[in-house]
Amino acid sequence: MKNPSRRTFVKASAAIGAGYWAAGGVAPRESLSAIERVQFGCIGVSGKGSSDSEAANRAGDVVAITDIDDNNIAKEMKRFKTNPSVFHDFREMLDKMGDKIDAVTVSVPDHSHAVAAATAMKMGKACFCQKPLTRTIWEARRLAEIAKEKNVATQMGNQGSEMSGLREASARIKGGFLGKLQEVHVWTNRPVWPQGLPRPAGEEVPKHVHWDQFIGPAPMRPYSAAYHPFKWRGFWDFGTGALGDMACHTMNMPFAGCELVNPIAVKATTAGHNKETFPGWSVIEFDFGPTESRPAIKVFWYDGGKKADAKMLAGKWRSGSGQKEFSEIKNSGSLIIGEKGKIFSPDDYGAEYYWQTDSEPMEVEFERSPGHFKEWVNAIKGGKPAWSNFQEYSGKLTEVILLGNLAVWAAGESKADGSPVESPKLEWDQANLKIKGTDAYDSLIKPTYRDGYSV
Repeated sequence: MKNPSRRTFVKASAAIGAGYWAAGGVAPRESLSAIERVQFGCIGVSGKGSSDSEAANRAGDVVAITDIDDNNIAKEMKRFKTNPSVFHDFREMLDKMGDKIDAVTVSVPDHSHAVAAATAMKMGKACFCQKPLTRTIWEARRLAEIAKEKNVATQMGNQGSEMSGLREASARIKGGFLGKLQEVHVWTNRPVWPQGLPRPAGEEVPKHVHWDQFIGPAPMRPYSAAYHPFKWRGFWDFGTGALGDMACHTMNMPFAGCELVNPIAVKATTAGHNKETFPGWSVIEFDFGPTESRPAIKVFWYDGGKKADAKMLAGKWRSGSGQKEFSEIKNSGSLIIGEKGKIFSPDDYGAEYYWQTDSEPMEVEFERSPGHFKEWVNAIKGGKPAWSNFQEYSGKLTEVILLGNLAVWAAGESKADGSPVESPKLEWDQANLKIKGTDAYDSLIKPTYRDGYSV
């Protein structure tokens, strides 16, 4: 590496966890040689990559971009203040531009998150990676380990983490506002892409698509418009389904407030799947063991039109702005139930929330965010670690969420009559990333990569 001084400033300690942040703590951070403007390499510049690379464009200088679609590149290039170098393979970008890049954004399909982020971090680059952090559980654990080993500033793109409502609600839950916690319900309107489909027939690759680079670490298969540019989320090889897409948002507030870091078992009921795409709907039940601050707790996840029982929302709900009643459960939300009452958020991010309790909510202290991307940029420059850093937060959140997909897989194929299928209850060995008593799910926990890619 030709310019070690640009590498040095991105290093940072990460001594905070979900509970520490939600309680309002601020961990000290070693101040290292900062620079005024960060130089970014952006891996993926369309879709979510458009807003992520634009955030980098505002925060510093985008010196290089990677995208597998020439049409995306042509459309997005005009946004940048600089004239970034263009690549189709992130490995080539990092190899040729590594001495000019301080930090990377990773905004590509889920299956390439881990290899792109790991490659950059091993070079000492700060890393912002879209949610879910990875496609598999082992990858999430490994990215957290690499971030700690390389001491770089990291953040996952679950933007609701910046919102004061989420931080306040999670701090109140941790503070005992609901008393002894009992259960959590989280639901989403996803999928909004096709699922429950067979593998599509191959097609001729369009001239503007670099298919080999799209496939990246996944097993090679023929191109189809069913995958690119958006519908890849529903395929096991490329995406993580409804759960992976939205739980990093919608489960974020319950995860922080209820300290959902120690799952011990999981099971799922679904429409069934064909090992090619995720099922049309699923209901997943997680068991979490007790901690020093709460008893054992169950968490229920619903997608594909399934929702929590609307009867649980009966009655009047209070918020800082007054009272409200909810006659139905809408598209997305979360509900936390304790012995002293409930907290309900009717959106994906937990920013808006209501409570049903006999007592007034306590005042809590929590760290207010300067903005999600700004948190990360500040961390790069020697400030506090971002809330959703890989080491202490988003790696653990992603592990929990992706455990649910093991149960979805285990539920198996759909039935001819369309009736639901159910997985066995899978007992989870978190320390060793293993379903107890079987090797059947090992390839889903830790993937095998195509030649030329590694984590």
